[in-house]
This record gives sequence, structure tokens and C-alpha cells, in this order.
Amino acid sequence: MKSLKKKRRIQILVAAAVALVLAVGLIGYGFRDGINLYRAPSQMTENPPRPGEVFRLGGLVEEGTLVRGAGETVTFRVTDGGASVPVSFTGVPPDLFGEGQGMIGTGQMEGDTFVASEILAKHDETYMPREVIDSLKAQGVYEDPSS
Repeated sequence: MKSLKKKRRIQILVAAAVALVLAVGLIGYGFRDGINLYRAPSQMTENPPRPGEVFRLGGLVEEGTLVRGAGETVTFRVTDGGASVPVSFTGVPPDLFGEGQGMIGTGQMEGDTFVASEILAKHDETYMPREVIDSLKAQGVYEDPSS
């Protein structure tokens, strides 16, 4: 009788371990394309992304670089004060998107240009994404608008 209880406990523990490993594997598989790491332009020059890697790039739209091309293509440069990266976006940019404004784009590098599939811009006059503020502070460029 004791041997049967011991065998049953071991079977339950093995089944629970298999279920746990399966759950972790499914979660990892589900997140493989859903996690986009944030990078500032200075971080990209120090540690370039892998080919085909999807990530988020953020900073300020550099003054004098915003060019609205034929159709829906927009090109510009994103800077954090230390480095600058050319960006291309095909689509309709957000209403408050413009030069000197904070933005975060999701996409990947094609050659030397970041090709954005999505662009997020500030949603009011004073908002700037936390990641952009942190990277601008690291470069010594950020000026707090409330001061």
C-alpha cells in the first residue's frame, strides 16, 4: 500500500513538472515576436542591432530633417544629442508628430536606415515618453519644460 502512494506522488510530481515546462515553452513561443527592446540612437552606434531584429527607436526628431515625400513616405533623423539615425516611415504619422518633438518608432534596420512600421508621438504639449527622457538625460541634452 505504501509503495502505491509513493508511486502516485511521483507520477503527480512528474506530470506537474511536464505541465510547467510546457507552459513556460508556450509563453516563450508566444512572446518571441512581441518583445521589442528600446534603443536610443547613441546605443545603436555603440551596439548595432542584429539583422532583422525588430526594436523600438526613440529620441527627438532632428530639426530640418523632416521630409514628406511623394505619397505617404516620411523621412527624418532621430537624435538623442549624441548620435543621429535616419528613419523612413510609410503611412500617416500622428497629428502631433513634428520636428523637435519626441517620438518612438517600432521597426528594423535596413542598411543604415531605420524603417519604422509604427510611430508614436507625444499626445499633448508637455508629454514625452519616459525612455526618450532617460536617453536625453544620459546625453545631457534634456531640458525639463516645467522648470
